[in-house]
Amino acid sequence: QVQLVESGGGLVQAGGSLRLSCAASGRTASNCGMGWFRQAPGKERFFVAAITWSGGTTYYADSVKGRFTISRDNAKNTVYLQMNSLQPEDTAVYYCAADPSLAFYSNSYYYTRVAQYSYWGQGTQVTVSS
Repeated sequence: QVQLVESGGGLVQAGGSLRLSCAASGRTASNCGMGWFRQAPGKERFFVAAITWSGGTTYYADSVKGRFTISRDNAKNTVYLQMNSLQPEDTAVYYCAADPSLAFYSNSYYYTRVAQYSYWGQGTQVTVSS
């Protein structure tokens, strides 16, 4: 079992920045590939960014490339999402997700799929005002 707790959401003006954190606990937490997804009201949950268990490879949705950065500190079992140049369309609940099976995959396809992840956090709200 892996438990995930997100923090760092809030209200920010367009052009501003936020850093989300996801603290993982559990026996296999450090071996998991991890991702961030977001879900706006009435919409599906979409991929934002992901990182391999080692932190050596990252993946991003086209909509956030160049603005968001995912990173991890395995000593702290924490994954971060630095979000810069935020826009109103970034407003959503952001979820952290993890799965140990991702350690066997290097193809980005697997990291972008909601169904690939077994463990999810409770979500943190990010609201960007115009």
